[in-house]
Amino acid sequence: MTGPKKSDDAIVYAVVPFSGFPMMAFSALIEPLRAANNLSQLELYRWIVVASEPGSVRASNGIAVQPDHVTTDDPVADRIVVCSGGDAELVQARDVVRWIRRSIRAGAAVGAVADAAFFLARNGFLDGHACTLHWTSQPSFNESFPLIDLRRDLYVIDRNRFTSAGGVGSLDMMLEIIGRDFGKKLAADVAEWFVHSPLRSSVDRRLMPVRLRTGVRDELVLSAIAIMEDTVEEHISIPKLAAQLRTSSDRLERSFRAAVGISPNAYYRRVRLRRAADLLAHSSVSIREAALACGYQNASSFSRAFREVHGHAPHKARRF
Repeated sequence: MTGPKKSDDAIVYAVVPFSGFPMMAFSALIEPLRAANNLSQLELYRWIVVASEPGSVRASNGIAVQPDHVTTDDPVADRIVVCSGGDAELVQARDVVRWIRRSIRAGAAVGAVADAAFFLARNGFLDGHACTLHWTSQPSFNESFPLIDLRRDLYVIDRNRFTSAGGVGSLDMMLEIIGRDFGKKLAADVAEWFVHSPLRSSVDRRLMPVRLRTGVRDELVLSAIAIMEDTVEEHISIPKLAAQLRTSSDRLERSFRAAVGISPNAYYRRVRLRRAADLLAHSSVSIREAALACGYQNASSFSRAFREVHGHAPHKARRF
């Protein structure tokens, strides 16, 4: 990321929304900047909306946004953020790619929210950098870009690249960035402005996506689920999982049954089959490949287990 600037030299953000972009993530990018300006009574930040072609861009909720520029205007920005929804793996926009490349050469930092990390990765902008994106798209991202360091955090800031899982993760990311730019006091004030919790620790950021998805509060169970999600393909044993967490298998069993009503093994199975469903919905992998990626060596046993959990055959999980 570019370093702190004086208050009379505003940091310019360019937000690039693609059709069907998530409005919550879009707003969570811009609103903290507005609040930082209001609270400091200085123009610390400016922002523009940039599109690949003239005309409004419609969000997934139907609201249309009118861009300030198109990429052929070659607008200047210190930081560019791409905002895209669940079809980010299909977005092309070569003119946007060319403009981002020119901007990077001029020193711009580049980020993404929700699923837009797909767009950045496909065009080489995340090579050598860690990133994150929405949890439903992480399996297919891993399959498509195995050499990119994908992390399951709410957000990841790695030098001049910054990505978030979207939603509240985008707000947390912007609070972190504001804190780096102009101090933690201003970031805390912006968080309070939005009746938001204080900045989270790195451990809490790692477990927060799991907590949000599952509603689980037990830290032991949350940590176990996080490991399960990171070891879908190898499918480690429950005793080994308990050992990693420095607890006993019996205690882990009791904690899972109290928190989610089923055993760790049963929950692990659900994690694997949910990952398979996400892979099939968001990528073009074959059913055999999805089975292998989720720890199943036999396609027929995978299909039976998939049908038991999801109520339909694997091929019906396809979106395209």
